[in-house]
Amino acid sequence: VQLQASGGGLVQTGGSLRLSCVASGRTGTTNVMGWFRQAPGKEREFVSTISASGSSQFYSESVKGRFTISRDNAVNTVYLQMSNLRPEDSAVYYCAAKRSLLRYNDLHDYTEWGRGTLVTVSS
Repeated sequence: VQLQASGGGLVQTGGSLRLSCVASGRTGTTNVMGWFRQAPGKEREFVSTISASGSSQFYSESVKGRFTISRDNAVNTVYLQMSNLRPEDSAVYYCAAKRSLLRYNDLHDYTEWGRGTLVTVSS
């Protein structure tokens, strides 16, 4: 499975962005999909995960209530709607795929990664 994230950009504090992640290749078996982010000088951290069916969503405490993850399996795409953005949300955002929901917030459990898209929130 190949993953391609897009939708990043520059936005002011309080603004919104929607990230997309398109999966291609061997997508016959739907995967659990996650979003992670990495700010300069920091470790990559969990942001959100959605189950294969889309019925379950999980968020980090730092984004809960501001970000919404969703997916459209008909077009093999996962979205991350980000609202009320803050400067501390600035990072490169990566989408990733895995088979199981176990340890959904552990980046080491994800087997496929996209290249990332940069989000910059100005103050």
